[in-house]
Amino acid sequence: MKIGIVGFPRSGKTTVFNALTGLDAAVGFGGDPTRPNLGTIKVPDARIDRLTEIFQPKKTTFGEVVFVDYPGRAEATHAIDRTTIAQMRDADALVQVVRSFDDASSDRAANPSGDIEGFAAELILADLEIVEKRLERLRKEKGKEKETALLERCRESLEGERPLRQLELSPLEERELAGFGFLSRLPLMVLVNVDEARAGASLEPAIESLLARSATVGLSMSARVEMEISALDAADRGAFLADLGLEAPARDRFVRAAYGLLNLISFLTSGEDEVRAWPIERGTSAVRAAGKIHSDIERGFIRAEVVAYDDFIALGSDAKCRDAGKLRLEGKEYQVRDGDIIHFRFNV
Repeated sequence: MKIGIVGFPRSGKTTVFNALTGLDAAVGFGGDPTRPNLGTIKVPDARIDRLTEIFQPKKTTFGEVVFVDYPGRAEATHAIDRTTIAQMRDADALVQVVRSFDDASSDRAANPSGDIEGFAAELILADLEIVEKRLERLRKEKGKEKETALLERCRESLEGERPLRQLELSPLEERELAGFGFLSRLPLMVLVNVDEARAGASLEPAIESLLARSATVGLSMSARVEMEISALDAADRGAFLADLGLEAPARDRFVRAAYGLLNLISFLTSGEDEVRAWPIERGTSAVRAAGKIHSDIERGFIRAEVVAYDDFIALGSDAKCRDAGKLRLEGKEYQVRDGDIIHFRFNV
């Protein structure tokens, strides 16, 4: 799963990328203007930490998310260039970084609300262009009435300045639109990048209200502070956070929120060999979840032995969970829940 980090020039999006990944990508316009920066992030999960303490496995594996920092263009001031628009269509979700700090190198004062609205308008215009071109072609074809009607609904939404993620679609309609790469259909999070003095501050009420109207997730973070934290040794981080009045890095909260933005949950496997989080989409069946581990397990699926993480921690072992009726046998169509600890029975 890829989450694209986007934003207008001077918003600090590459600083956010470096803070999240611990990498050292060139900020400003010092990098390659055609090549995105890529970084894989381990998703913090206290459940995996606890199971690792219990089982002392040979290996521990967290869930992961890939972040993509799309390059900007120096000549762009308050717009997203067409090359970046095209690259963004490969993402599964987007995070818009919005500047909320003074920048001596910019001739624009910080305007978070204006940037949020401006970015939304850019995505809507990009999608509207695709819709209108496709509708023009469909007028010359016969037998495409359903597609035409669906795209007319999309155009109506876009012309009303409503992103396509707010359009209610059936599963079939979702599949029909998947190939268009609509940007305003992608899940979106807004990350307000603040200065060091506001590193622990919440979102301003005006921004919260603006985001609520479009059902958009929002977070506040000081990217520069988080980048400094990520560069520290673990032993030094506590004192640094205390000096800033922070209990924990905002980075962890952000990564978990981004994970949720993709509608992902984790089922868990545990034992002496490995403790692992397996990311799946919410609503995934047990047999499809088995396929995440290995195609042979999916093909030869018999049953899933399932115990909820909280029940396992409270009772202390599979045997006690079984005696208490907390360890269940589930079939192929069982919808896996977040935190399920699963052992799959299979035969191939």
